[in-house]
Amino acid sequence: MCKSIEIDTFNRIFQVSRETITSLTKYENELISSNKVLNLIGKSTIKQIWTRHFLDSAQVIDFIGKNDKTLIDLGSGAGFPGLVLAIIAKDRKNNLKIKLIEKSPKKVNFLKKIISELHLDVEVIDKNIFEYPKKISEDIIVSRAFKPFENILQLIHNQAENWKKIFVFLGKTGKTELLQASKIWDIEYKQRVSLTSNDSTVIEINRIKKK
Repeated sequence: MCKSIEIDTFNRIFQVSRETITSLTKYENELISSNKVLNLIGKSTIKQIWTRHFLDSAQVIDFIGKNDKTLIDLGSGAGFPGLVLAIIAKDRKNNLKIKLIEKSPKKVNFLKKIISELHLDVEVIDKNIFEYPKKISEDIIVSRAFKPFENILQLIHNQAENWKKIFVFLGKTGKTELLQASKIWDIEYKQRVSLTSNDSTVIEINRIKKK
């Protein structure tokens, strides 16, 4: 798929402003440039950034409500999905306060550079989430290409409180991961097929309890 079609598809789904398309294009250019040194994304996805990373990350924005005030992205990496959600939230004039947790200093510097250039109100926390000294207390927790599903559930169980929703992006092994997790956890969730791959799903968790 050529880039112009990818951008048109993104715009058709999310109906963002021209300014936001410009911001995402700057993000894309920085990503391509920095990837040569930082290895931020897989080389096979470099020509499909708008679909594989931007659209994929943005697909949960419509499931974040007006009463959801804060969001935290666990292991943000190159900013997916948290930074993309921040750009779309800004476009929609949604004052969602977003934190990105990332332990790699090089990736942290990359994230801060994008945030500064795009004038985003986003906080980057340079920590390993498993060593984060505070309780995670944001309304929304998101996780994409971070850790196995069971590890994420255990992390939430140990370190999070008063959250409303958790969005976890699952790939081809998602069904197996869900099945395995259900043996240990009582999970109340909604499952949606990913907009970018029929083999992938996005899980919206509303409640978890250890069996």
